[in-house]
Amino acid sequence: MFGRRKKKEAEDDRPGFFEDAETDAEAGDADADYEDAVTEVDGGPYDADDLESGADLTVGEVGTRLDLGSVLVPMPQGAQLQVEMAPDGSPQAVHLVTQHGRITVAAYAAPKSPGQWREVAGDLAESLRNDNATVSVESGPWGREVFAVTPNADLRFIGVDGYRWMVRCVVAGPSGGNTADSELVATARAILRDTVVKRGNEPNPVRTPLPVVLPEALAQQLAAAHQQQLAQQQGAAPQQPAPAGPQGEQQAPPAEAPAQPQQRRGESGSAMQQLGR
Repeated sequence: MFGRRKKKEAEDDRPGFFEDAETDAEAGDADADYEDAVTEVDGGPYDADDLESGADLTVGEVGTRLDLGSVLVPMPQGAQLQVEMAPDGSPQAVHLVTQHGRITVAAYAAPKSPGQWREVAGDLAESLRNDNATVSVESGPWGREVFAVTPNADLRFIGVDGYRWMVRCVVAGPSGGNTADSELVATARAILRDTVVKRGNEPNPVRTPLPVVLPEALAQQLAAAHQQQLAQQQGAAPQQPAPAGPQGEQQAPPAEAPAQPQQRRGESGSAMQQLGR
């Protein structure tokens, strides 16, 4: 649907973009003997600068993309939204909740050359093992995927390196429902193939999450819910109490009011504590 704009020129300006900058061992990967087997992926994630000038980025290949500022993520049919909020009421993560499980796509600042996902995957694997999860590294369309079995859910981390950005997709599903051939993982990969990243020109330290910006209507709905929560905390009875969502997160399905926000943990937590980031 979208043509590439000056793709060859952009690649020529990125020295070493498709070359390995360092070995797995240098990257501190807990699975240093794993070799990435990257296949030719038909689709994205796309860099917004590589798409046709003037194109409507919210029009995806199979439906509408939700514009979250730094990323535009396609909405699967029947999916609902959960929004994680900071203590000041600003959004920090948006989850897509499907009938098979939860999918979270986020973008991060990265160097011009690839390799950040390899390092992040190694850190995730080590942290998950420290949390007593059973961890393996599997091969997916974009290379390595970190798969972990925990007491509460099966988790899969999919990463893709771009030019000055990295996308990470966290897939959480019930035990046995997050295998490579599952409907949940197929949905997550389809979402990634049609995701668009708007990196911007701001200088950001590597691994810094790129900002999440909600659509105006959703932002107003969640701001009202945040004010309602503050009123509750101050002892004022709200006129219309909002229903509690799963895990305390704010839900934003089309026909439901948002629930109370879940405040996120800090950067220093373990991988289990940082799954929503």
